[in-house]
Amino acid sequence: MDNNDLFKALSSKTRINIIKTLGGKELHISELSRILKISKPVISRHVKLLEKTGILKRRIIGNVHLLSVNPDCLEKIFDPFIDEYNIDIKKNETIFDALKQLPDVEIRDYGKNKQIISIGGDKGFYIYDVNGKTPDKPIDEFKPQGKVTINLKKLVSIDKKKIRINLRNKNSEK
Repeated sequence: MDNNDLFKALSSKTRINIIKTLGGKELHISELSRILKISKPVISRHVKLLEKTGILKRRIIGNVHLLSVNPDCLEKIFDPFIDEYNIDIKKNETIFDALKQLPDVEIRDYGKNKQIISIGGDKGFYIYDVNGKTPDKPIDEFKPQGKVTINLKKLVSIDKKKIRINLRNKNSEK
C-alpha cells in the first residue's frame, strides 16, 4: 500500500464519513449502514477499499465483524513530507548531542532536563521516539547503543467535536 492508495481512499466524502463515524468506536457494518443511511452493498465496497489501505481494521468475534479506524495508518499519510537527516555522534553522546547539529531544532532547559520547543520555527511541544518506541529518558540522557532512527513528533490538539451555537431572537420560541 502506498500513499496514492491512501489519498484515493480519502478522496470520497462517503469514506470520510465512514472514518468520522467509526472514530473512537467499533461498529458492525449493518450499524454503520443504518447510521449513514447507505445500503449495505455500497457501504461494503467503501469499507473494502478502506480496509485494503489499512485505514480500517476488522475484529471478528464469532460471526460478528466489528470495524474500527486504524489511527497508525493515517499517520503514514505524512511520511513523504518528513525531512530526513543522517547524523554521526560519538559513543556515549546523547540524542541532545545529535539534535544540536540541526540548525532548525530549538531546545530549551526545563528544570533539570532539555526539551525540544521548536522545529523549523514551528513552536510547540515535541516528543521523540527511538526506533518507534518512546524511551523513559529525556533527550539529554538517552545514549544510543548503535544505529537508531529518531522520530520527532509535535503534539497537536485534534478536534473531537464541532459545536455551532446559534443566537435566537428574544421573541423566538426555538
